[in-house]
Amino acid sequence: MLIEKDRFTQNVVLLVVCAGSMMSPLTMSSVNIAMPVMAAELRADASLISWLPTIFLVSNVALMLPFGKLADNIGRKRVYMSGLIVTAMASSGAAMATTIEGILFCRFVQGGASAMTLGTGVAMITSVYPANKRGMAIGINSACIYIGLTIAPVLGGIVTELLGWRWVFAMPAPIALILVTLIAIFVKGDWRKERQVPFDWQGAVIFGTGTTVFVIALTELPQWNYVLMLLASLMLMALFIWHQSTIDQPLIRWQMFTQSRLYSCSLAAAFFMYASLYPLVFLLSLYLQYIHQLSPSDTGKIILMQGVAMAILAPLSGRLSDSIQPRKIATLGCLVVASGFLMLAQLDMTTTPFYIGSSFFLIGIGMGLFTSPNNNAVLSAVNNKDLGVATATMNLARVMGNVIGMSVVNLLINTHLGDKQIIPQHYSALETTISAAIMISLVYVVVGTVMSALRGKEKYQ
Repeated sequence: MLIEKDRFTQNVVLLVVCAGSMMSPLTMSSVNIAMPVMAAELRADASLISWLPTIFLVSNVALMLPFGKLADNIGRKRVYMSGLIVTAMASSGAAMATTIEGILFCRFVQGGASAMTLGTGVAMITSVYPANKRGMAIGINSACIYIGLTIAPVLGGIVTELLGWRWVFAMPAPIALILVTLIAIFVKGDWRKERQVPFDWQGAVIFGTGTTVFVIALTELPQWNYVLMLLASLMLMALFIWHQSTIDQPLIRWQMFTQSRLYSCSLAAAFFMYASLYPLVFLLSLYLQYIHQLSPSDTGKIILMQGVAMAILAPLSGRLSDSIQPRKIATLGCLVVASGFLMLAQLDMTTTPFYIGSSFFLIGIGMGLFTSPNNNAVLSAVNNKDLGVATATMNLARVMGNVIGMSVVNLLINTHLGDKQIIPQHYSALETTISAAIMISLVYVVVGTVMSALRGKEKYQ
């Protein structure tokens, strides 16, 4: 049974998906604040700690397209609910783990569960909202993501100080179970194709293997065996593209990229902007807690400035993009983000927390202006029958950007710190790593700005 597009269903779907979108930052960002305390208790080195955010993204990228395609076949609501249940289980497992390796395994499972929800959540929204109201709905959902980003560092810091770092990992579990209950009770039926099509298992395996090998190889460069792994991963991705172009029911139609400059440039802009953004909280959380000796809760209060700005501007920019060309608003946002990174490029051992908080706020303003209009541009570039595919690729571009950004940071950490614990003798190496990562992120933003400006004119459906 298909779900009708009535007002009540629109509101319920938007509520559930937005709540799930708020939960995702709790799963990812709140853990960043708890990492120094957890590392000290488990005696984990810097290299293993740096994998906590990265391994989540590895499974997220590898499974995003397969779960998106599977959702079209068996039902988006079913896949979304399954993702919430797996999130609850993996979060509980991470909270009870006694080794860093056990936590990393649970983070890998969490990433897969997130692929199930992220790959279907926005698709559920676009299924029930008409094109002329889609920007506002997407903006509200984006705002909820940023509200989650806003409260995650503060909540993670407070929970770490009052209850311990294990409770930070456990937080998503009850939220996920509540959302499963709500969607099961109030959203009847499901979205799926009337006739199931063959699932491309070969493509899923090739894509998942290629992306996993790519991330592992990138973080261990420049060792020669990992250079070979990197080349092998690129060959696998080329094989994936060829495979997708030769079968009747691919995971993704590559013609969508070649036929529309608006579509391809919008996704490229998202890729580079998120590559710059994702490592920022991780790096500056370490900087503030190690070099400035701030508490986890105080660190969270500084980092939340980015989320506050995003949450305020995302609904407004989304609504404006329903009537003003999204390209203009999104490109302005890129320029504002670039100014924030230019501020951070001056960072050294004496940079004040107030200065960092101001930079975070400026970057948050820019991302609030960029994200919702850019997402609206992606969806306006395709026909209604391709909205599900567009949503999956939109999420994939964002997560791939996160993976590349964090993988480069892992490479920098391995180069400057390696398996050393982060102690005062190595603080200068930490600062050097952070400064290098910020400069690389600034380059990402410049490229993203160019991609945003070069895209074509949006056509509303």
